[in-house]
Amino acid sequence: MRVVGLRLEPGQTVPEHRNAIPVALIVTGGRLHFDDGVLTGEVGAGEMLLINPGERHTYHADIETSAYLVFAGLPGVRSRTWTLRRKA
Repeated sequence: MRVVGLRLEPGQTVPEHRNAIPVALIVTGGRLHFDDGVLTGEVGAGEMLLINPGERHTYHADIETSAYLVFAGLPGVRSRTWTLRRKA
């Protein structure tokens, strides 16, 4: 897992792209507008957007916005489900 901080200024856009692994985008301040070619929407502070591998998407901010991107896995590696185990 890898976590990356993102900060966008008003009017800033992230160009259309794809990720090889699943990504959770968690907005911590401001508001982020997204477009995946099929759906458009808005994610506000305290909300999360899940992005599937290979899904084309873009996003932009109309106000100062901060978020964390959580990359869940490694490219080319099959992801495993989370399990909680107690130590014996």
